[in-house]
Amino acid sequence: MFDIKITENKLDLTDCFTLASDPACGGMASFVGTVRNHTKGKSVTRLEYECYESMAVKEIQKIADKAISLFSVKNIVVHHRTGILFPGDAAVIIVVSDGHRNAVFDACSFIIENIKKTVPIWKKEIFEDGEEWVSAHP
Repeated sequence: MFDIKITENKLDLTDCFTLASDPACGGMASFVGTVRNHTKGKSVTRLEYECYESMAVKEIQKIADKAISLFSVKNIVVHHRTGILFPGDAAVIIVVSDGHRNAVFDACSFIIENIKKTVPIWKKEIFEDGEEWVSAHP
């Protein structure tokens, strides 16, 4: 099972766990990426995420397919925010479930690393004294 969502709405970890929940699975792992209040010694007041949504969903699907192939996991949920986020807000939630703990941890790590490398989601950090685009890919 896959559930991939790009949204401007607040992300909900409980919803993601519910979607990935499966009585056949004995383990679930999650990653929640949140907005920090600082980077490189500067105070961050907010982030602005933009994406090419249809391509982003397709790329995340490819990553999820690869994770299933590599780690034989059963369920993957990936929800990512766009728009304006503030320190403490969740920007991305990944939940993976399967019968084996090592597989879900490894798949979760693989998914976030590859999202950051290949998915067309761009982040602008807004500081008290300026702004900067980061993660300019692909």
